[in-house]
Amino acid sequence: MDTVSVNKFRDNLKNFVEQVTHQHVPLKVTRRSGEDFVIIGADDWEREQETLYVLQNTSLMKQIAESTRTHSERSGYPPTTGETNEILGV
Repeated sequence: MDTVSVNKFRDNLKNFVEQVTHQHVPLKVTRRSGEDFVIIGADDWEREQETLYVLQNTSLMKQIAESTRTHSERSGYPPTTGETNEILGV
């Protein structure tokens, strides 16, 4: 993550906003007399929130672990051709 002073951030606000939203890399803004803060694009923030939700959901994490296990053992549910086509958008 890049770091920039609050003065430089203020002077180049538009460029930094474009950088954060297009490159999907957060930007840490430092201040002399206060706490630092981070700028992140809205889409990236929403994605991070969804990831946190999944990681904190014990039931969902168990389902993912079980799915991973059955997939690696090739013992899971084999989808029909129609189901595979629907999943793949064919």
